[in-house]
Amino acid sequence: MINTNASAQRRLNVRKMTVIGVLSAISIMMSMLPFIGYIPIGPTKATIMHIPVIIGAIIEGPVVGATIGLIFGLTSLWNAMTQPTITSIFFLNPLVSILPRVLIGVVAYYVYQGIYKISKKVYVSGFMAGLIGSLANTAGVLGMIYVLYADKYMERIGQAGADAGKWLFTLAATNGVPEALVAALIVSAVSVSLIRKGKK
Repeated sequence: MINTNASAQRRLNVRKMTVIGVLSAISIMMSMLPFIGYIPIGPTKATIMHIPVIIGAIIEGPVVGATIGLIFGLTSLWNAMTQPTITSIFFLNPLVSILPRVLIGVVAYYVYQGIYKISKKVYVSGFMAGLIGSLANTAGVLGMIYVLYADKYMERIGQAGADAGKWLFTLAATNGVPEALVAALIVSAVSVSLIRKGKK
C-alpha cells in the first residue's frame, strides 16, 4: 500500500526546494545587474531584492522566505565587498547585511496570513505583505546601523556630530517608502496571479 502522506510530503518538499532555487537564482541575477538589484543613491544603495523574499514567503511559508532572505543577505555582503561605497563597511557585519534580510520572509508571511484572515482579499493581503516586508528590511538594516555604528556612520558620510537618528529616519523615508510601495504593488499583483492559477 502506498503511503499517500509520505508521497504528498515529498512533493511538498520538492516544490519548496524548487521555489527556493528559482527565487534565489532570480535574487542572485538581480544582484549582478547594475541598477537593478542594488541602485546607488548618494552614499547608500536602494534595492528591490526583498521582493523575491516576500513572494517566496507568501507562496511557501516563513522557512522558505527566510532561506531566500539568507541568499539576499549573502549577496548584500558580497556586494559590500566587491562594489563598495563609503558605507559598505557596515554591511560586512552579518547583523546588518544578513539578519534583517532573513527576517523579511518571516514578517511578510505572518502579515499576509493575518491580513487575509481579516480581509479575505488576496490583493490587499499581498499589498500589505509587500509593504510591511519591505519596511521591515529598511527598519532592520538602518536600525542595526544605528545601534551598532551610529557615530561611525555619520563620520563616514561627512556628517560627524549630526543626529544619527534623524538622518537615518530621513533616509528610511526617502529610500524606504518608495521601495515599500514598489514592493507592495508587485507582490499584490503576483499574489493575485498565483491564486488564479491555483498555486496558493
